[in-house]
Amino acid sequence: MTVRLSFAAASGLAITAAFSVASLWGASSGAEAAEGLPAALSCSFETGTSVSYAGGGYQAAPASPLAFAIGAIDLQGQRAELQTGKGGTGALRIVRAVNANHFLEVVNEGFLNLTTVYDVDPKQKAHPAVHSRHLGLLGEPVIAQYYGFCRER
Repeated sequence: MTVRLSFAAASGLAITAAFSVASLWGASSGAEAAEGLPAALSCSFETGTSVSYAGGGYQAAPASPLAFAIGAIDLQGQRAELQTGKGGTGALRIVRAVNANHFLEVVNEGFLNLTTVYDVDPKQKAHPAVHSRHLGLLGEPVIAQYYGFCRER
């Protein structure tokens, strides 16, 4: 018997599984590895790639630099707040991992933004971070991935 899932259904299952695992790990020693995270971070991403899908193919281009803050970080409650430079805010869900924390934003249209913040790099005096966006525009996929750092605010 073959079971086929749409991309949306498979993504939903993966996110549900991630939240379930995060809930189970919430009090375990493995998830505690990233406890050194401050209550607020300023994140900047100078390098990135934006990919659009049109006409049956993917087109990659350099992404513009991006910056935002993550505030009200509550690792125990697994929630935080996204703060944009223009005064906007958004709810973030935290999925804890060994040596990292994932901040998930589900935007109104159901698209996902994910920021992974790793343990601090003493040489950089900052947390290496990756930010990914998964959305659609006029029915076509648009994906972006950025690389940068988050610093204590």
